[in-house]
Amino acid sequence: MIKKLVMLLALAVLAQSSIYAAEQTETKSVLDKIESPADVKQLSKKQMEALAKDIRKGILTHSNTVGGHLGSDLGIVEATIALHYVFNSPQDKIIFDVSHQTYPHKMLTGRKEGFTDPLNHKEISGYSNPAESEHDFFVLGHTSTSLSLASGMAKARNLKGEEYNIVALIGDGSLSGGEALEGLNNAAVLNSNFIIVINDNEMSIAPPNGGLYKHLKELRKSNGKSENNMFKALGYDYYYLENGNNITKLIEQFNAVKDTKKPTVVHIHTQKGHGYIPAERNKEQYHWILPNTLGTRKSRYMPDNYNSLTADYLYNAKKKDNTVVAVTPATPGATGFTQIFRKKMGENYVDVDIAEQHAVGYVSGLAKNGGKPVLAVMSSFIQRAYDQLSQDFALNNAPATILVFGGGISGADMTHLGIFDIPLISNIPNIVYLAPTCKEEYVAMLDWAIPQDKYSVAIKVPAGEMVSTGIKDTTDYSVLNKFKVTNEGARIAIIGAGNFYRLAEKLQQNIKDLWGINATLINPIYLTGLDTDVLEHLKSNHDIVITLEDGCLDGGFGQKISAYYSNSKIKVLNYGAKKEFTDRVPVKELYERYRLTPELIMQDIDNLMKY
Repeated sequence: MIKKLVMLLALAVLAQSSIYAAEQTETKSVLDKIESPADVKQLSKKQMEALAKDIRKGILTHSNTVGGHLGSDLGIVEATIALHYVFNSPQDKIIFDVSHQTYPHKMLTGRKEGFTDPLNHKEISGYSNPAESEHDFFVLGHTSTSLSLASGMAKARNLKGEEYNIVALIGDGSLSGGEALEGLNNAAVLNSNFIIVINDNEMSIAPPNGGLYKHLKELRKSNGKSENNMFKALGYDYYYLENGNNITKLIEQFNAVKDTKKPTVVHIHTQKGHGYIPAERNKEQYHWILPNTLGTRKSRYMPDNYNSLTADYLYNAKKKDNTVVAVTPATPGATGFTQIFRKKMGENYVDVDIAEQHAVGYVSGLAKNGGKPVLAVMSSFIQRAYDQLSQDFALNNAPATILVFGGGISGADMTHLGIFDIPLISNIPNIVYLAPTCKEEYVAMLDWAIPQDKYSVAIKVPAGEMVSTGIKDTTDYSVLNKFKVTNEGARIAIIGAGNFYRLAEKLQQNIKDLWGINATLINPIYLTGLDTDVLEHLKSNHDIVITLEDGCLDGGFGQKISAYYSNSKIKVLNYGAKKEFTDRVPVKELYERYRLTPELIMQDIDNLMKY
């Protein structure tokens, strides 16, 4: 009897275990089963829809943990599943543009733990990266490049006699970039397999402008049937899909163009932020988010900073002078140009879309014809317009003002470093590049730069918290290349440019406290010229000159000082960033690597004084 009871109990436990196991199998996410795109091909329609939900959960979790691009990734989930269901990556090459749409792709190509496991969130970058996976072909973080890169790959494929699909995925916002239009033109004559997927979510970072977007709207409104079709006019086969978040329809469309023998455009209409209501409703705010933002009212725009100061200043300037125009190349939020600001500015605000080259040329033309344009641009993006800075802006002495935001050593990924603007801008003739150290200097520089009509001016907007001295700056910035000697000393001179003037102050105090040396402290103001009177004066009673700059040393400000003293007895120590691509390295670690702390600099000074 006891044996029978034990047996019945064992069977009951076994049955319960089986039920539990079955329940676990049923509740296990579909994403858990995906190790590569090959696994996607085994899924049913129902499973793919469940997979889309899993991917969205991963995007939201990852972005809320480490920050990242949210809206565009949420909107491309179904299209990414369909792409990997139809095409055979990595043999078929899928090239993304700017990487704002790569999170779903990463989760389907062996990197899901970077999104589902908080311990691995920082292991996976927010951008396309061949070092992570064979399914990525380029390190990408800047926009409008996919068509050029993909068409080059297609040409190489053709020359080698190979056969596979090359798919370039590009957002409608990225299409306004000059390189995208150049690539679109060139790829049209490939006469071989080349598939462009246009992810049209009716948004750039902010709402896009211009004739191109009116045309896309016409195509959407006609369900792709309008005879006015720029893609067909260029020679592309063209297909339109209204519901770009429908997996079944996407698979049908991609299957229809797979292995095509001619350049083809598949225009899909998606919803930015799809599947997450706050991102659907406020597309601009949720384009990119800070960590720990979801479920809160946290804003990335803090009051009383250089961004809000800039917006307030320009609005007040416009009220006094209707020729003052605020210009952005599709990055309004990053530079303080909020929706409220844009509305108040009216026709005196211009978003030229993702087109930095055009932006520089545009403000140069505005300035030459009597306008007072102010272009606000990120440091990592101004490098996209080098030729226009040199030719349209500087060579023509266009009296426009360019505000460079986000410059300096940071923990950004390798595609968004802001350390190259000083070497880039300061070595172009005719540009006056100013580096304010505080609010008062910044305002005074704006007061001078915007109304003047003699110089092409750039201002390196300070990064971080706003510093205010409370003392009005009365400097005459039209007297070029005059440094401010803020403390007259001897033996050691410290020249701290822009952001790093505060570091120079700390260093000067430490030297005084530890060694009793009253070091000279200098705010250079100008990054494009040298105050030879001040530098000559230092020769009389100084042995060491230290330069501090928040940017790349090679070709930077400090090297100009070193070159000036190269045939003298003055010893120069330059401090700034090394010429390297860093990837999400903490700022503290970088400062130690570059010896950018008062303690480490003093060690170097001590070693130098011994010889």
